[in-house]
Amino acid sequence: MLFQLPDNKTLYAALVARDPAYDGRAYVAVTTTGVFCRLTCTARKPKRDHCRFFETVASCIEAGFRPCKRCHPLAPAAETDPAIRLLLDKLESEPARRWTEDDIVALGLDPSTVRRSFKRHFDMTFLELARLSRIRDGFAALSAGGRVIDAQLDAGFDSPSGFRTAFARLTGQPPSSFTGKELLKADWVPTPIGHMIAVSDRSSLHLLEFVDRKALPSELKKLRERSHGELGIGRYGPTDQIASELDAYFRGQSADFNVPLSLHASAFTRAVWDALRQIPAGEIRSYSDIAKAIGRPSATRAVARANGANQIALVIPCHRVIGADGALTGYGGGLWRKQKLIELERRFAVRRDGQ
Repeated sequence: MLFQLPDNKTLYAALVARDPAYDGRAYVAVTTTGVFCRLTCTARKPKRDHCRFFETVASCIEAGFRPCKRCHPLAPAAETDPAIRLLLDKLESEPARRWTEDDIVALGLDPSTVRRSFKRHFDMTFLELARLSRIRDGFAALSAGGRVIDAQLDAGFDSPSGFRTAFARLTGQPPSSFTGKELLKADWVPTPIGHMIAVSDRSSLHLLEFVDRKALPSELKKLRERSHGELGIGRYGPTDQIASELDAYFRGQSADFNVPLSLHASAFTRAVWDALRQIPAGEIRSYSDIAKAIGRPSATRAVARANGANQIALVIPCHRVIGADGALTGYGGGLWRKQKLIELERRFAVRRDGQ
């Protein structure tokens, strides 16, 4: 079981004191620099409002932060495993490299052993770590209004065409087509359990998904088609709003999401989604419960399909639906996230029951 983080006030005090008791058990990410550190880092301490705290290195990386070059938060794992040390050194010295399993073999390492080692220490594989770093840097440059060539160089791609190919795989269009004036804009929203992509127009949120969901490319393609190609990079007000609401949610402050939504679905599917939003945080329902709630008790399978078609994760809480036998069943963001969200929301139920 992971170490349960205390409140932010306690963690910030530990950061200022460089308390060794938290070394390797908690990490601080600084929003103004995009870097994450050990709590014992000797760097100048950031303001409390600029800090986010995480339990694991993987959570920091998935949230889009880079390891600090002063305190080297990845170093403990590297010190105990020569293969990890070698690959991390290679990744730092060759950020432009498109790593494959063949590259790992060429270094005299066994891909399966490397995969297990990285998963054990960082909860992600080496190839996932390298890919996230490249996509993160390229997306950040474009979102900030950078030129395509700047984004290509920042992401470490060795050719503009390589960048276009990789980026098109996620958004369905080359970055050179972005004007900044599109009807819909997509941007990354970091969370403690991984990056999400939010797509909104000036008035409402259209999509909120974890970046590693397999269905994300097809969902972005559909949005692009609906908007006649008007899908760009950046954010409008609803994305800022959902980022703020997600921050409050993961801090345990509020499970209320009030961001306006644009729902692209049939009347039946929207009815299912409405029923999902009626489930209080900290409670769960079965597919048959939802079917009964919308007056279609025999439509359990259709309810399951509608649940799976949800493309506004967390706000429409499809993670609160489980199988009739109590099994977690499928979740597009991964069953480990579903379990994590259910556990996280128990605090809201406890607080509600105590009132």
